[in-house]
Amino acid sequence: MNELRTEDWKLIPYAEAWSRQEAYFDETIRAVGTGRPHPGRIIFCEHPHVYTLGRSGKETNMLLTPDQLARIGATYYHTDRGGDITYHGPGQVVCYPILYLEDFHLGLRAYVHVLEEAVIRICATYGIRAGRVEGATGVWLEGDTPRARKVCAIGVRSSHFVTMHGLALNVNTDLRYFSYIHPCGFVDKGVTSLAKELGHEVPMDEVKSRLTKELTGLLLQEGIH
Repeated sequence: MNELRTEDWKLIPYAEAWSRQEAYFDETIRAVGTGRPHPGRIIFCEHPHVYTLGRSGKETNMLLTPDQLARIGATYYHTDRGGDITYHGPGQVVCYPILYLEDFHLGLRAYVHVLEEAVIRICATYGIRAGRVEGATGVWLEGDTPRARKVCAIGVRSSHFVTMHGLALNVNTDLRYFSYIHPCGFVDKGVTSLAKELGHEVPMDEVKSRLTKELTGLLLQEGIH
């Protein structure tokens, strides 16, 4: 069984986190290819205000000009993950698992399901009922109603069965920043956070601890023995 490690990069610029992810990603692919040990990693961090556009995203879902972005202190990146546009910022738990999926007997779709399930279970620990929306990756509240709102965005990249990028769970996030985009390409659905739903801030370390527990449990359940 390969080791499963957890790291917390705290508040880190998006470009730096992306570079560090790629280093681990490439290292894991090389290790798998040569039969060497390749620990799985569950990485947590927060980012300064940043918007990222996935491979299949539409530029028109970014509603600000470069000058306007600068005025709100945000940056903007085209990324190699799946999905459309999203926002990352302080108060949001970002999780980047770098895993060799075959260690866990998972295909990509099942892996995304695991990420969603971990967040759904975390929401439940706070008394929040969350779930999925057909045809829309991520975790939603009241997803089958006109009040549908997303609490967690998911966008991953996989090559040679190794993953990078991951999920972004709104905990104490300033949701005003989502008003400058069409989040995940949707114009008819909202966004929310744990703090907004609960009416008070939630300790970030507490959420990270619960996410570590849920992800680790689901991954081990799915195949490491």
